[in-house]
Amino acid sequence: MAGSSNLKRDYPDILAGAVMIGLGALGLWAGRDLRFGTGAAMGPGFLPDVLCGMLIAIGGYVLLKAFAKPSEAIGESNIKPLVILVVAIAGFAFLAEGFGFVVSTIWLLVIGSLADQDSRWKEIAISALLLTVFGAFVFIYGLGVQMPMLPF
Repeated sequence: MAGSSNLKRDYPDILAGAVMIGLGALGLWAGRDLRFGTGAAMGPGFLPDVLCGMLIAIGGYVLLKAFAKPSEAIGESNIKPLVILVVAIAGFAFLAEGFGFVVSTIWLLVIGSLADQDSRWKEIAISALLLTVFGAFVFIYGLGVQMPMLPF
């Protein structure tokens, strides 16, 4: 393995780029049955496909840049924030249809904020309120996403 000692790569960015590409591809696969539509008459698959495509493009850029950067090893990792974010996102997905946009968005924001050790409850409450109201106007009223607003 004499040649492998010359192989220096930025492993954190390689991993980040690969994860972004993988998540984008997974999103495209999950929404493969949704109609795309056009810019003027967007189908239910338009926004997810565009966002997943952007995620793949950004991941590709990060991956390519990682091969041009100097070597950086992957240090110690803290898995707790990742687990918290996965629970927050999965909870939103499971709660959205049965409990509505407001409850599932508050879940997402409050549980997701637990991933940051420096977050304060007052800031969490204010941002959850503002982002839930803003999200409701944008997604439910503005874009017409078919999701109940509240569970009742």
